[in-house]
Amino acid sequence: MTDALGWRKKFGVLGPSTNTIVQPDFDDLRPPGVTNHYSRIIIQDANAISDETFMAGTIEISENTAAAVRGVLTCKPDYLVMGMSAVTFYGGVKGGTEWKKRIEEIAELKLSVGSEAVADALDACGSRNVAFMSPYYPVANREVSRYLSDRGFNVVRDSCLRCPSWTAIAEVPESRVASVFRELDGDDVDALVQVGTNLSAIRLAAGAERLLGKPVIAINTATYWHALRANGIDDRVMGFGRLLEEF
Repeated sequence: MTDALGWRKKFGVLGPSTNTIVQPDFDDLRPPGVTNHYSRIIIQDANAISDETFMAGTIEISENTAAAVRGVLTCKPDYLVMGMSAVTFYGGVKGGTEWKKRIEEIAELKLSVGSEAVADALDACGSRNVAFMSPYYPVANREVSRYLSDRGFNVVRDSCLRCPSWTAIAEVPESRVASVFRELDGDDVDALVQVGTNLSAIRLAAGAERLLGKPVIAINTATYWHALRANGIDDRVMGFGRLLEEF
């Protein structure tokens, strides 16, 4: 017997309770026969974030992920998708792989994470020299740079918005994201990347990609693309950039 709506796959999505972007983003990206079942990682909204408090807040998310996994398992999903990206970059490829493995062992299911998805997306596009933006603080951007460097990419430059709370990330207007993309772009960059799952960019990135003539990868698009392809779902989803349309 198969699920009446999720007859192809049921995805269990893990995201912070403060995140209001990743759930509607993933629903917009899903093809017919795939359903998303969101499980909230319960946390408090961060306040007056600094390098130190940002890291502490993300570690709280990491520590509370197991409870969200146990909650979503009750709907018997086929696969898990991580709707929070920062911790998946920590410690470079070694640290990210170990974190992913721990969650997979708890769930006894496979998992797509943002760090691996972004790197795989850049590989698919044939990009090596990249620039990225985040809503994070510098300490977390350094971890993203470390991960991408471990995967063989050259990080030319980066930008962090230093959002003052978790919920404030979702309040960043698209005009600000577009402005940062323009600041990061240059002839020395093959691709632009946006990380931070509570930052709305899946449509903006697709538009920027057409305008700039190079890959512009939003992490929510990359993560969902990774989950679909890992499950043998090759549907071309239109309107969200080359990644879902061509690869």
